[in-house]
Amino acid sequence: MQFQRYSNEEYLKLPHKPGIYKFLDQTETIIYVGKAKDLRKRVASYFTKKNLDNRKTQRLVSEIKQIEFVLVSSEFDALLLENNLIKENQPRYNILLKDDKSFPSICITNERFPRIYSTRKIDHKKGEYFGPYTSVKAMNGVIDLIRKLHKIRTCKYNLSEENVRKKKFKVCLEYHIGNCLGPCEGLQKEEDYQKDIDEAKKILKGKIGVVGKSYKEKMQKASSNLKFELAQNFKEKLDLLEKFQIKTLIVNQKITNTDVFTMTHSANDKSLFINYMRIENGSIVNSETIEAKKKLDESNSEVLRFSMFDLRKKYKSENPFILTNEKVEGWENIEITVPQIGDKKKLIDLSYKNALYYQKEKLTRTNIKPNQEILKNLKEDMRLQSLPVHIECFDNSNIQGTNPVASMVCFKNGKPSKSDYRKYNIKTVVGPDDFASMKEIVGRRYGHLKRENIAYPNLIVIDGGKGQLSAACEALKELKIYGQIPIIGIAKKLEEIYFPEDSIPIYISKKSTSLKLIQQLRDEAHRFAITFHRQKRSKQSITSALDGITGIGPKTRDELMREFGSIERLKQSSENDLVNLIGKTRAFQIFEAIKKGDL
Repeated sequence: MQFQRYSNEEYLKLPHKPGIYKFLDQTETIIYVGKAKDLRKRVASYFTKKNLDNRKTQRLVSEIKQIEFVLVSSEFDALLLENNLIKENQPRYNILLKDDKSFPSICITNERFPRIYSTRKIDHKKGEYFGPYTSVKAMNGVIDLIRKLHKIRTCKYNLSEENVRKKKFKVCLEYHIGNCLGPCEGLQKEEDYQKDIDEAKKILKGKIGVVGKSYKEKMQKASSNLKFELAQNFKEKLDLLEKFQIKTLIVNQKITNTDVFTMTHSANDKSLFINYMRIENGSIVNSETIEAKKKLDESNSEVLRFSMFDLRKKYKSENPFILTNEKVEGWENIEITVPQIGDKKKLIDLSYKNALYYQKEKLTRTNIKPNQEILKNLKEDMRLQSLPVHIECFDNSNIQGTNPVASMVCFKNGKPSKSDYRKYNIKTVVGPDDFASMKEIVGRRYGHLKRENIAYPNLIVIDGGKGQLSAACEALKELKIYGQIPIIGIAKKLEEIYFPEDSIPIYISKKSTSLKLIQQLRDEAHRFAITFHRQKRSKQSITSALDGITGIGPKTRDELMREFGSIERLKQSSENDLVNLIGKTRAFQIFEAIKKGDL
């Protein structure tokens, strides 16, 4: 498990791994917690133009000063850990954003013989709410579990004392098939029913370990009193709970009220990287990774011991058990063990994996060559007159000549300058002509810079071989600026570098930082062009399909485009989503078109 801090400008350095992320404001308060199958992609999505059009998301992003993340083994573990941390920290944007996404919650009503049901409408006068749940499937799984463990009524009768006394209601099918004990006819006491509701609340609060322990004690008591049928009933409930937990490391009732510490050290043994996890009621509720530097001649175990003390104090942990991968002298009333097998060892392995990741990330950052040195190498390899602090790279994208587009990406001081990126629709070229397309966009770009008297880049990179490079050079000649800007082409197959008016390419060492920077430019231009091309194709597809539906005008079409982006996503949307977005009448027209196969 990993806990790392980043500024919101460095989110692209997050790993492509499952985990949870936390957004913190300038006071280091957690304002949002989320889960991700791929941390980098998910966090990066908050900073895209599409998401920033949403006012609540825009406000959230404006308050982010730090990003922290925790690595886990699977997406399921990420879901459970997200749930734990939201309950523990109550971030305000998890509450603000839930209404916008209309996630469902579970309600336990405050009436006599309470009901349990799912809802998207929150009315605190009706009862106590648990959630919101980002997965309807997971929420229904919890409700099914509760109904298998307890006999909770599903009817909507008003079971007041007077109504039950007057025998106003009759038992239904649920009673006859054993899913209800008949409180409507007074066949179940209110206090017995309330005990089931209390246990259901514990499950919804994530205290599965507490409920399991209670069942185990009741099972043993029934068995010792020779009530084997009752004992079997509690055993079946216990089995259901264990099956529901799916033996995850994030929620494991066998491991509770425990602190986990793992340590790895640098090659010179001067720095230690220590990961900490706090487990309460079988669930991980806190995690952090730190770097501890030796100031004197302390041993590794001594540094680890001091760090244990500081981290436990920081998180106010009074857990009596500590798991670690390094032998440490114990404290009074605290049991410290180094597990070798079983679930505890798996927990140690997960923690150690993240300590290693933190160490690797730290070393990578330390060993990166300064950008200035990379630019100097590029200047020498490309035989440039000045340092290439400003580089622009061009690429085309089309499929069989359809929706031809192009892109220009800009790097300044060896780093992407995304505010200077440009997209181009090809205007003068018909059919799949990459050379003519390259000539057009290079001419348009530098014609604009020339007219506006804007400084030219120190280097132009063309994604392609001799043909594309020659086309770009023709555009510069027509603008009468050929020779004023250094220009090169990079061919994809062998990574050859072409120079103008030279048919023989040069080859740079694959390990060269110069080539790596040019490749990064080329790959970024390609990614940017492909993304733009897909957006244009998707927009054209959904636009043409929607234009044929009666009652759907340009304004509605554009609104649907912004929200869904593609026909497939539109088809997968729910009726409520469409009605809330465009109204009942137009939503009906969309669903009719889907049924007829017109969409």
